[in-house]
Amino acid sequence: MAPARAGARRLTTIDPNLVHTWLAARSLARGLPAPVAESGGWRVDTDSETELRRYVFAQAGDGLIRLARTIDRPRIFLKLCADADTLLSLLPAGWTITDANCMMTNTAQPPPLALPTGYALHTDRRDAVTHVTITTDEGASAASGYAAEQAGAFVYDRIIVEDAHRRRGLGSALMAALGAARRDPASQQVLTATDMGAALYASLGWRLYAPYTTAARA
Repeated sequence: MAPARAGARRLTTIDPNLVHTWLAARSLARGLPAPVAESGGWRVDTDSETELRRYVFAQAGDGLIRLARTIDRPRIFLKLCADADTLLSLLPAGWTITDANCMMTNTAQPPPLALPTGYALHTDRRDAVTHVTITTDEGASAASGYAAEQAGAFVYDRIIVEDAHRRRGLGSALMAALGAARRDPASQQVLTATDMGAALYASLGWRLYAPYTTAARA
């Protein structure tokens, strides 16, 4: 995906170190093994019902092409910081695009926390991982998200606002609460987003860093 949004910009060169630190922090936030260098990218053994493992690449290269030729089963995902057409052109027959999202970055300070009336915010911080939930005054779940900080990256992950509570400012409040947990002001803020999420993040000062596309065997 390479959506054209006002104020968005795409870098011509993807920094592998940024992608690696984002992936490491994301794995930390999800309780997954740390990424392992492999085939010019990184492997994360997720071992879930829907995903056995994932391979993440900052850039296309021979390692990705060779790896794709060896994979002959589902539940193994290839992810590349490029648009869907680019990734698909590198893969042999039998692969399909499953997600076309984007990676975004932000250097600005989080906005002030402004929680709408009728909601309560709860923060649970364990070492480098922060979990924020927003509930109604009656205790119903309205929004939630995670953040993790590691090796110079502050990563936002699993940002969710329930359908019944959208367009009320909860997304902005959630991001502000998570951003307040950043210990090192120099840590690069990173996240991945769908089209819908990218619109919210762009309104908060986030910028497109790269397309981020996923493929799997059919």
